[in-house]
Amino acid sequence: MPMLMLCLLCALATVARPVSAAPRGGQEPAQQEELTLLFHGALQLGQALNGVFKTTEAQLMEAGHSLGLYGRALGLLGQEVSQGQDAARELRASLSELQTEENALQLQAEAAAQALGEAAQGQQELRESMQGLDARLRVARLGHARQELEALKARADKQSHIVWVLTGHVQRQRQEMAAQEHQLRQIQER
Repeated sequence: MPMLMLCLLCALATVARPVSAAPRGGQEPAQQEELTLLFHGALQLGQALNGVFKTTEAQLMEAGHSLGLYGRALGLLGQEVSQGQDAARELRASLSELQTEENALQLQAEAAAQALGEAAQGQQELRESMQGLDARLRVARLGHARQELEALKARADKQSHIVWVLTGHVQRQRQEMAAQEHQLRQIQER
């Protein structure tokens, strides 16, 4: 840009000299003064244009730099959004798995509770039968009835053990269900 202004000034000087070389009397100092003012104005215009050019160039470079920074920031934000979506998909999959496991445990707990109820009913029937046999044994004092009573006692003990094992199993399943419900709540809160 400064080179362009210098060329413009040279062109003005070559055009202005032949006109000023012709003698015109008293107008020569006035023309000299006008040319000086013209050159001075052209020089100031050139300097002003040069300043505007440099300022604009600096602003464009700064804008380009800012755009680059914004582009990188948008790229990072895009990556974070993508990672967040991946994490959300994983959480949904985990939640679905936990719900499936919870449903299976619920079914197992219901089946165990039903088996426990049936075992308790069988144990009650055995007790009643045992009490009846015990009463008959006391009355009759028969050896055969005593054997039946012993067999029934052994069976009742076995049933008690089964009920105890089933009770423990049901308690473990309830604890597992409570732990899974806690995990589900934590996942849902996230």
